[in-house]
Amino acid sequence: MGRVHLINCLRLKNAKLVSVSDSSKKALQFAKKAGVKNVQSDYNKLLNSHNPSIDAVIVSLPNFLHYECAKKAAEKGKDIFLEKPLARNVKEGKQILSHVKSGGVKLMIGYPLRFTESFAKLKGKLKSGLLGDVQVASATNISAGPFSPRTETSGPTPVPAWWFNKELTGGGPLLDLGSHMINLLRWYFGDITHAESYLGHRFNMDFEDHAVCLLKFKDGPIATVNVGWFSKDYRVSVELYGTAKHVSEVRSAPSLLDFAVDVIGRKFGRIERSAAPYYKELQHFVECVNSNTAPCPSGEEGLADLETIEMAYKNIIRLDL
Repeated sequence: MGRVHLINCLRLKNAKLVSVSDSSKKALQFAKKAGVKNVQSDYNKLLNSHNPSIDAVIVSLPNFLHYECAKKAAEKGKDIFLEKPLARNVKEGKQILSHVKSGGVKLMIGYPLRFTESFAKLKGKLKSGLLGDVQVASATNISAGPFSPRTETSGPTPVPAWWFNKELTGGGPLLDLGSHMINLLRWYFGDITHAESYLGHRFNMDFEDHAVCLLKFKDGPIATVNVGWFSKDYRVSVELYGTAKHVSEVRSAPSLLDFAVDVIGRKFGRIERSAAPYYKELQHFVECVNSNTAPCPSGEEGLADLETIEMAYKNIIRLDL
């Protein structure tokens, strides 16, 4: 994700990328080739540089580093774009928000589905009343997760070990992918009053590798969230069933035609369709920083998502009785 954000930052018209930090030498070499002159192997050096030209930071680090980095950025007075999830758990999330408030800085959580055209259109259909009263909703996010192929210039690379440490990740796909879908459904329907889950362990890890989550909204439908790291295929979808009409939107893995269109588009300076939501969310964040307005999705929304996920982890459905 850091590489995706770097490329999109270079395309922003109302912001300038001034520095990059990464522990990977290959990542820093990539940044240098992209034209970034100031690179650091330690983000502490970047934050301690007292560079007045740095107004905001993008934090695209493993979950266990979100709190530490966000805290230090807030203390330095830097506005923060933080990749989801907000934190590993609710306690840590609340601490981040406390530091953000004390530092008087802005915080936006990276939820690209909110900036995906098809899912944003669903919000409009709901608001218009086209569907009537939605009674049932379903959201799915299935992929290979951390098992997805990772490549560098030298070839494939192994999955980083932190992904398999529950203390470092905070959870499995219910946290990793579920945060996306829960945030999207909360955007559609508001507050959640109850959450419970079935957790699957196909790979016998100390946390789930797939899950089904059942949600009840205060003034909305009952919804199911299906997430997993078990599939070589990729699918993100939302289905809404209302009293007047039902609709569904699907975001699948890019086809060969999609890749061909993106290759041609790049020659004309266009944003790839797969990267467009990430560009749009950064564009929104930068506009909010420049205009001194609150970005959305906010840190408070990220905390509400964590509270729902924590509730779902506590209320486990047993199917083996």
